[in-house]
Amino acid sequence: AERIPKIRKMILSETVAQREEALNELIPFQKGDFKAMYKALEGRPMTVRYLDPPLHEFVPTDPDDIKALADDMGMTVEDVKAKCAELHEFNPMMGHRGCRLAVTYPEQTRAVMEAAIEIKEECGYDIVPEIMIPLVGEKKELKYVKDVVVEIAELVKKEKNSDIQYHIGTMIEIPRAALTADKVAEEADFFSFGTNDLTQMTFGFSRDDAGKFLDSYYKAKIYESDPFARLDQEGVGQLVKMAVEKGRSTKADLKCGICGEHGGDPSSVEFCHKIGLNYVSCSPFRVPIARLAAAQAALNNK
Repeated sequence: AERIPKIRKMILSETVAQREEALNELIPFQKGDFKAMYKALEGRPMTVRYLDPPLHEFVPTDPDDIKALADDMGMTVEDVKAKCAELHEFNPMMGHRGCRLAVTYPEQTRAVMEAAIEIKEECGYDIVPEIMIPLVGEKKELKYVKDVVVEIAELVKKEKNSDIQYHIGTMIEIPRAALTADKVAEEADFFSFGTNDLTQMTFGFSRDDAGKFLDSYYKAKIYESDPFARLDQEGVGQLVKMAVEKGRSTKADLKCGICGEHGGDPSSVEFCHKIGLNYVSCSPFRVPIARLAAAQAALNNK
């Protein structure tokens, strides 16, 4: 609850100076979260996916909250309402999110790096932060954001007199990124396939709305299963397979995996094993199923 007003201040900032002030207030909260996660993982790999959700989800709608934010930022209530209206998007899942946020709001790296360096010093864990830039569709997008991340990461290392290593990778969740994966891999240390969004954009189905009409597709035997629950190996899977091959043609040791609900579906896990992915990521309650499916895939495909 303490963070929400600070996040809102960052989003509604009109100048770089205002945004940096709001971000500086947020850093202790973010750093505290990252330190707790690094500590809990005891040196195991941790990938931090950068800020992704549509901005309008954070803006206030309650009149009292709008008034409080206006007073805090020295704005009028009308100015805040106008800014909130400006942030509204007709299709937010394909709007100002993912790396598009990082292009316009680039500062997210300091908390990741400071937390890793401090936990490495406090606990002795050999931490190598993995920073993941979401929703990339063009190599130049990734390079732009990566350059900013590297600049801040190196500054933090210098300030802390640290030689900590870090990796910068991307989520492949836009079909264009899969089709141009050999170029994207020139700027990425790893790929994580965001199969929820990749499915949405490949089928042209909205994840939020598809449930209203997919039953008719099953009855008509157009599709046998929900493509958001079981990976469509023929279409979406072909994009994943192609992107792995193209990416590794550029960078042979490119680490590749998927994150999303498909990571907990046994048939999807077996497919991921067959095409040479290194890992699957899924929600906590699906982990036992994913582990069992991964073991069975390894035995079945010796």
